[in-house]
Amino acid sequence: MSREVDNRHSFRPRGLLAGGHVQSILTSGPWRRWKVRRQASDYLARSQREVVTTEQGVQLLGFRNHSVHQPASGLVILLHGWEGSSESNYLLSAASALDQAGFDTVRLNFRDHGESHHLNLDLFHSCRLQEVLDAVAELAGNYRHGPVFLVGFSLGGNFALRVARHITDRDVALDRVVAVSPVVRPHHVLDALEGGLSLYQTYFERKWGRSLKIKQHLYPEHYRFDDWFRLKGLRARTEWLVEHCTDFPHLDAYLEGYAIDGDFLDDLETSSLIVTAADDPIIPASDFRRLARPRALEVEIHQRGGHCGFIENWRLDSWIERRLVKELAPWQKRNVERAS
Repeated sequence: MSREVDNRHSFRPRGLLAGGHVQSILTSGPWRRWKVRRQASDYLARSQREVVTTEQGVQLLGFRNHSVHQPASGLVILLHGWEGSSESNYLLSAASALDQAGFDTVRLNFRDHGESHHLNLDLFHSCRLQEVLDAVAELAGNYRHGPVFLVGFSLGGNFALRVARHITDRDVALDRVVAVSPVVRPHHVLDALEGGLSLYQTYFERKWGRSLKIKQHLYPEHYRFDDWFRLKGLRARTEWLVEHCTDFPHLDAYLEGYAIDGDFLDDLETSSLIVTAADDPIIPASDFRRLARPRALEVEIHQRGGHCGFIENWRLDSWIERRLVKELAPWQKRNVERAS
């Protein structure tokens, strides 16, 4: 079901905050970072480092928090975006809000994100679904205190929906999946980054380059990225890594490998919600209108919000945190009633 405008939940920023670029830049900017880390200081102090090891031996770094309110109302597993981490502004802010609302949380890093480059030899790429699915299944399967939810942002939202599509093949279930500004068609994301404001491409190239330097330093006998650093642009650099560090025959095959448009979600059975914005400068809104519409999927498209933004005032408070808490509240209530 698609909800183009929802009067109960619609996000309505005013003035300069209504701009998609402003929303997208502010959400990950240094000004908000200071605010988020200050507000989440107690939450961070209570975070417990945890390495999830899959059956194939892949190790993913996570941080677990038991809610300040016990017994907890359930577990929320959170996934960040590309070249983000478990401490990205949007993820940390959402996790802290969910903690205060009574949920246990696990902020899970993809391989080579955060401080996890040393845990695995092979490089991260966006088609490494199996290890994320395995880690989510393990976390969900070991949780005994209530419902389990999965929340992802940007590329993490893309992973969340792919996990939702395949989790029914396991002996575990997710009660609800929420994807915020998820990548739908990677070809279009690459086009948008190349054709949009140069600062987006520069931002991702800088973070990506720093990540590869760390990997090369850790495994100098396996990686030499000198030729990669001589290239310009995300497309050329992505193509080089696809050809030299993956089994994909070419760039198109790789990009199609994690696309979720067309009929990919036809068989989705896990209750899922997409929250996105029509003015997202990175994820074209038209992509969401090409998604399959199984009964288990709701798509909520707001006119404003940018990419993972949804900043509601100049104090840099985020509307999406309240939206997430409100979305999971019905399951929270059911868990309390079941416990009593």
